[in-house]
Amino acid sequence: MKNIKTALVSVFHKDGLDEILRRLHAEGVQLLSTGGTQAFIESLGLPCQKVEDVTTYPSILGGRVKTLHPKIFGGILGRRSLEGDRQQMEQYGIPEIDLVIVDLYPFEQTVASGASEADIIEKIDIGGISLIRAGAKNFNDVVIVPSKAEYARLAEILAAQGAKTTLEERRWFATRAFAVSSHYDTAIHAWFDGK
Repeated sequence: MKNIKTALVSVFHKDGLDEILRRLHAEGVQLLSTGGTQAFIESLGLPCQKVEDVTTYPSILGGRVKTLHPKIFGGILGRRSLEGDRQQMEQYGIPEIDLVIVDLYPFEQTVASGASEADIIEKIDIGGISLIRAGAKNFNDVVIVPSKAEYARLAEILAAQGAKTTLEERRWFATRAFAVSSHYDTAIHAWFDGK
């Protein structure tokens, strides 16, 4: 079992997340977030650290670049069992991020709504998809929750065993994460291909 000590939460769909966030806080998990999600967490009366305070960089380019930073991706991809990774994380002040709850901009819904090409392109997620892939790649150490469809499973685990997960559970979330990523890229490809 691995403990969850720090969680990065950055989601488009916030419904169904409040109980999970309260439970994580009750278990002593530090919450880290961006923009609208951070405001949502604080509206629940829960403390939340800004991603910008970790990266010391603002959200830039109209929100296109928020989480894409070595301190965030290092925190997700750092291998806790490797001395070299641990030393570098300490050297560069990279926090261990043990849980990533993220979802993707609603690309398919935006296409279906008949939106303009410019609006559709803005709904091609970059940071979120990168967080999903990074968390899934490092499932040995990290829990990745890639859409609201997995909230229920996370809630079950928190209720049954607190902020701890098994390797098998983390691998299940990683498998779901690559399914989400694959579906998303397939939809984007189909749109570009004119299907």
